[in-house]
Amino acid sequence: MLDRLGVTLPIVQAPMAGVSTPALAAEVSNAGGLGSIGVGATDAGGARAMIEALRAGTGRAFNVNLFVHGAAKADPVREAAWLAWLAPFFAEFGAEPPRQLRTIYRSFAEDAEMLALLLETRPAVVSLHFGLPPEGVIRALKSAGIMLWATATSLDEARRIEASGIDAIVAQGIEAGGHRGVFDPAAPDDGLGTMALTRLLVRRTRLPVIAAGGIMDGAGIAAALDLGAVAAQLGTAFIACPESAADAAYREALTGPGADHTRLTALISGRPARALANRFTALEAKAQGRLPPDYPIAYDAGKALHAAAKAKGEHGFGAQWAGQGAPLSRAMPAAELVATLARELADARG
Repeated sequence: MLDRLGVTLPIVQAPMAGVSTPALAAEVSNAGGLGSIGVGATDAGGARAMIEALRAGTGRAFNVNLFVHGAAKADPVREAAWLAWLAPFFAEFGAEPPRQLRTIYRSFAEDAEMLALLLETRPAVVSLHFGLPPEGVIRALKSAGIMLWATATSLDEARRIEASGIDAIVAQGIEAGGHRGVFDPAAPDDGLGTMALTRLLVRRTRLPVIAAGGIMDGAGIAAALDLGAVAAQLGTAFIACPESAADAAYREALTGPGADHTRLTALISGRPARALANRFTALEAKAQGRLPPDYPIAYDAGKALHAAAKAKGEHGFGAQWAGQGAPLSRAMPAAELVATLARELADARG
């Protein structure tokens, strides 16, 4: 699979919508890995600009990632109750919560403009998070010569991916930073770790497996490959690179005590996601079982609270996504990091 893509190293830079940039992805691809951008938080016009910028930076293969979440169910009563609960935190910064919440991200499952863009631009890889689009969308992308990947957090999800005609599975362990790729966030989550999940999917499916979650160095990549993965996907490892879009507060937090205590929370966006421990994740103790609105409606409130706090110099309400390997983060240019990972991998497999 990597040969088909012209990728010389079994290293995939995770898409990380809002953090990965065309510049970061280009540097990774040029260094021999597979760079990625996440376009789930933008529309077709924004995605086009990102793809064009990435193509200007590299002639090599790259991955474009999309969100395929189920349609959010608006619930005015639940949303009003959520905003009322958050109101004291807004008040701390002299602000008021939004009067109503919006569905800020459109699912790829119902985005004809995004599909048309992908069929026109034909990136080498399109990866899918949170689920699968309709069969016709998968057929159209494959007919255009695009390689398709999808995230699985369980064997059941992996089997659904395999049956759909997708080309490869990203095995996302519970250690991974950012949003869990679970198809149904309301269903029980076994929380399988990266290594157990990777081995399970290698043994029980016929598709290539890319291991993701908590992998930060060459030794971690080697471990994933030894379990049968064809590559390892690293996200948190690239946040500290100067080419990422992480702001100064996020970078500082990555080296602070919050990195030792990452937390899974649905309070920020409405879906479970792993972040550095901060003031937002600490709200879990005060939520007392309250359920936020559906994703991405809840994220509208989370982003508004972060903006209000940030305006007053408080950065602890940011969506500082990071995996359990965060304390192993290293700040260096992306190309240098890929070269370092390659050397460490060679030494580990030595």
